[in-house]
Amino acid sequence: MDNTMEIQKIVMRERQMAVSEREWRHRLRGYGYAIRDTDEGRVVTSLLHDRQICTLPGFAA
Repeated sequence: MDNTMEIQKIVMRERQMAVSEREWRHRLRGYGYAIRDTDEGRVVTSLLHDRQICTLPGFAA
């Protein structure tokens, strides 16, 4: 499994465990990730490097 798929898996698992959008974003910060809403949909970004990592399938713009 490549890194992109692994990161998507972590992000979506955390979404299932979180009771709110706010909690989800907070949980992701612990991994060093953030979610950004773009015209193309939701994107996972790295907090350390401020760069896009991958898109989240099923989260359209």
